[in-house]
Amino acid sequence: MRARDLAVQYETVSLDSEALDAARLMAEHRLPGLLVVDEKGAPAAVLPASQMIKFLVPGYVVEDPTLAAVVDERHADRLCQALSGRSVRDCLSSTAPTPPVAAPDDTALEVAALMAQVRSPLVAVVDRSEGGVRLLGVITASRLLERLLLAAS
Repeated sequence: MRARDLAVQYETVSLDSEALDAARLMAEHRLPGLLVVDEKGAPAAVLPASQMIKFLVPGYVVEDPTLAAVVDERHADRLCQALSGRSVRDCLSSTAPTPPVAAPDDTALEVAALMAQVRSPLVAVVDRSEGGVRLLGVITASRLLERLLLAAS
């Protein structure tokens, strides 16, 4: 199996996309994260759903999780309001690594090793040519596991 065969079409957002729209996209499609692309459509970052949730939780609760118990449900239900007016760029960690990228001819093992090394829920499959970078699709950890399990049967 080659990366091009494992890659599927996947939702992407730009750095300047609305953060609330990105969160809705993750929730609606139950995605482990989103691939963030630059203005040319090249992978720029991975925004894990866990990072989006971390952005919603007030800093004082992150520092002391016991404080979560004193926030009433009415206020907790409005956590997503923190995303209003923000961009995806605002939600990315300042230490966010560049997204893992596989070449179309990479093997399943090469993709798995890359995913394990960087601990990313997804890997972008990119064709690099003289004309630039073309995103072919994305391989998610669950899709990779599914294909590897099928091969093991």
